[in-house]
Amino acid sequence: MNANTNSASHSGPLGSASNSDSRLPDSADTVDPVDWEARYQAGDTPWDEGYAAPALTEFLTRHPIHGEVLVPGSGPGHDVRALATHGAHVTGLDLSSSAIALARSYPTTCGEHYEQGNLFVLPESWNKHFDWVFEHTCFCAIPPALRAKYVKAINAILKPGGHFLAIFYFNPAAPSGPPHGSTREEIAMLFDPCFELIEEWVPSGSFDGREGRELCQLRRKS
Repeated sequence: MNANTNSASHSGPLGSASNSDSRLPDSADTVDPVDWEARYQAGDTPWDEGYAAPALTEFLTRHPIHGEVLVPGSGPGHDVRALATHGAHVTGLDLSSSAIALARSYPTTCGEHYEQGNLFVLPESWNKHFDWVFEHTCFCAIPPALRAKYVKAINAILKPGGHFLAIFYFNPAAPSGPPHGSTREEIAMLFDPCFELIEEWVPSGSFDGREGRELCQLRRKS
């Protein structure tokens, strides 16, 4: 992250004791039952296809993204690097230290940065900091009970008029999750109060097995 981004110290993950005095509100009850660190350490990461989401790659060919961008649940950083390659200053955020280490092991792209931390427990300096949030695998991975908190966190960190670009996963092959499915109606209920829907489309390209199961939305913070 660039010097003007007011990031948390690298001495500990975001939301750790060293950062706990400056959090977004309502940070309680944000525990994810999945041990993502253990999954990365075991190499049990079937969601890692080795390249950026096809829907993101296609979007960037017609709509460059610039400014400060957050990718929550960034994993190995493929989406982060795709965004940074097109000129954005991108922060990848992930709970797993092994995921962050994996992302940093790839050749560095100018403009990319990674932080270990919890989306629901972020420093106050991140409030209204980002121009864009790109959602790909975070919303479907967290427990559905935390989705309202997810929307609140995204709303807090986006600048007024900031954009939210999402690839939503409707009906995953593993119905018990994660990933957890969703519906257009649930997404509208959660996001419409804070985010204006600008565009919606079914991506022309998806990872194998996700064809016809994804919906892209571009929203703007109201």
